[in-house]
Amino acid sequence: MQRLDVTQRVWKRILAVKSGTAPRATEKWTQGEAQSLALYGALAEPQDAPMVFAQIGQSLDGRIATETGDAQDVSGEDGLAHLHRLRALADAVVIGVKTALHDDPQLTVRLADGHSPARVVIDPDGRLPNTAQLLHDPSVRRIVIQAVEKERPKGVETITLPRSDWICPKVIIATLADHGFKRILIEGGGITIAQFLEADLLDRLHISVAPLLIGSGPQSLTTSPVGTLAAARRPQTQAYNLGSDVLFDCLLSAQTSSIAHSKQAALDA
Repeated sequence: MQRLDVTQRVWKRILAVKSGTAPRATEKWTQGEAQSLALYGALAEPQDAPMVFAQIGQSLDGRIATETGDAQDVSGEDGLAHLHRLRALADAVVIGVKTALHDDPQLTVRLADGHSPARVVIDPDGRLPNTAQLLHDPSVRRIVIQAVEKERPKGVETITLPRSDWICPKVIIATLADHGFKRILIEGGGITIAQFLEADLLDRLHISVAPLLIGSGPQSLTTSPVGTLAAARRPQTQAYNLGSDVLFDCLLSAQTSSIAHSKQAALDA
């Protein structure tokens, strides 16, 4: 497995494709650069319909944290850089309120060139405190999706949607699309990603595996069980060597799979 080589010229090309300003001239790429273009290029093309992709980092034994909740070093440095590249390619990054409460993340792009995406928190019961740091950066749009009326800090957008057990994932994506977001990254946690996976809304799922064994703690993805392996999802998958981690790029929608080659051809042109 060839290690990815995300050189400056590769990443500059990816960002140019995202912005619609990629040059027409043909360039020669090394194998590592070509794999980087294949991985990130699938997410860089301008989108007519929303593209929804998710990323989760886990250990070899499928854990995302210890029993005490320590998840800070599950992904290696290259896995974290990959996550920040995904943020740079997204128009909006979505997390559930449990992740927001536990990690108090910034959701900014710090380990890659590019702009930080809009921040979206799914908070059905209004549990997110208004002191959360992701709500206090006026340089990006900040959105809270909730099922209750709760006043938020100035500049924070609120979207109130009905709920049953959870707010309907299809309604969330449709609403975000109505707000102008075409590339939507579902970053976490595992329960939130599973909601969109089970609703068949994910075009791609990135699973980044780090070489460590945790032994116990929350599982990476917990979805409804299947009775037989024949009923299990078997996405078309490519594996990439990030360096500190191994990435599995899973294509989950027929549309994504069918246009993958055409997108790569556009990048190579």
